[in-house]
Amino acid sequence: MSDRSVIDIMPGVAIPLAELTFRASRSGGPGGQHVNTSSTRVELWWDAAGSPSLTADQRALALERLKHRLTEDGLLRLVAGTTRSQAQNKEETITRFRELLGRALTPVKRRKPTRPGRAAKERRLTEKRQHSERKARRRPPRGEE
Repeated sequence: MSDRSVIDIMPGVAIPLAELTFRASRSGGPGGQHVNTSSTRVELWWDAAGSPSLTADQRALALERLKHRLTEDGLLRLVAGTTRSQAQNKEETITRFRELLGRALTPVKRRKPTRPGRAAKERRLTEKRQHSERKARRRPPRGEE
């Protein structure tokens, strides 16, 4: 992140930190004396459906690709509570947000249909012939009837 007020997702796409909502809460799991008093778990909320930072095409693509992670209102929620530091958990959610949105907005590379070359066809037929001969040699010889 070059500018602390903007998250660069990919070239041409940046989300201002003002669009993100952070909420801290107490982490679950085992702990010690400090565990019941500190709020180190961080939740990141982002309104994907209403984000003014994305174009209409980008928004539609993000909503389509992230539809299983969004709430009914089009909100994305990421949670981090792995470290004992609220600041580190916040950075982790921002990093995951950047990666997730970057993958969602990356266009899918279309596969160009190709055909096998002549050498590949000949190799396949040769292997097929050899396999057939090998199986034929395994059969018992034909008895004369």
